[in-house]
Amino acid sequence: MSAPPSGDGAEDLPGGRRGQEEPVLSVRNLQTVFRTDRETIRAVDGIDLNLYEGETVGLVGESGSGKSVTARSIMGLVEEPGEVLPESSIRFKGEEITDYDTAQYQELRGSGIGMIFQDPLSSLNPVFTVGNQIREALKVNRGITGEAAREEAIDLLEAVQIPDAARRLGEYPHEFSGGMRQRAVIAMMLACDPEVLICDEPTTALDVTIQAQILELLSDLQDERGLSILFITHDMGVIADITDRVNVMYAGEIVEKAPTEELFANPRHPYTEGLLEAIPGQHADEDRLRTIEGEVPTPNEAATHCRFAPRCPKAFEECEAVHPELVDVDESAADHTAACLLYPEGMTTGEAVAHHERIGEARDDGDGTTDSPAPGEDVAADGGDAR
Repeated sequence: MSAPPSGDGAEDLPGGRRGQEEPVLSVRNLQTVFRTDRETIRAVDGIDLNLYEGETVGLVGESGSGKSVTARSIMGLVEEPGEVLPESSIRFKGEEITDYDTAQYQELRGSGIGMIFQDPLSSLNPVFTVGNQIREALKVNRGITGEAAREEAIDLLEAVQIPDAARRLGEYPHEFSGGMRQRAVIAMMLACDPEVLICDEPTTALDVTIQAQILELLSDLQDERGLSILFITHDMGVIADITDRVNVMYAGEIVEKAPTEELFANPRHPYTEGLLEAIPGQHADEDRLRTIEGEVPTPNEAATHCRFAPRCPKAFEECEAVHPELVDVDESAADHTAACLLYPEGMTTGEAVAHHERIGEARDDGDGTTDSPAPGEDVAADGGDAR
């Protein structure tokens, strides 16, 4: 796991409370839709996240949760029939990038924000040698050519721990193993000298041993180069190994945020609890792995209720009628939020439901974001005893 960033270490809470530090990447109310003749799919539906200098933030959830679409939205890689809606905001080093044109995005990719995909062959051209592709990245992004580019390419392959780097420069992608190809892609990204690296399931297709090596490599490179990493995966074990903070995503929405150690010690959202319960080895005495019954729904309607409710073992009547907002789970965990009507703790169910309704109404009346009232503030009078 990378070293914690400077500042108080707090998560990007409602209202952006994190001292005076500015995130290197800030996403606010990101909405990405795909329009078809029959429906509009809300693949990413109003998420917020921050990435600070030198830290690794995880984005985790089942397939179909919207993780990869989030990454492509940040990189400006959403193609028709997809669209990032105009009310979305993505800021890199304080500058809004959602209104970038194609040329500006091309300049940003790599030199500002780099991306590593699940399948390295999708990033490597099979008809050019690995060395040619790294040298091209050096020429385009850093103006390095000739013998200097060759020497730098060798240094980059050595930095990602590819043996006999000088000889490997002349080989083609098909001559590399899966793990070696992923290392070569990382070397290409480093050639662009990015400040932010988005890793979209970079270890999923690799065996366990190679996966551990790639994770260790990313951690070492982060320490050496001060990279900020957004790490996307469905593997909670990987999240535990490499991240500082975690965003749990479900059906286009972020449902829980917390520092990694806090999330694993005290998961609050029933979906997060389900993901952790499903980790192999958690219940070695049982014959079958635990699962979350059902499937991730296609978010093709506005979120007017909890999308996890049909699969949730803790769901109650209001979950089908009230949309949960991200709120502080309790007064002692100011950096831990969950989008669940069971929270904040210390409120009765009726108070908590009313709390979420007020936040949603304030957001709808405003600009898409709102400060969450602290637990205990502005509580409705329909209460009863606190839980």
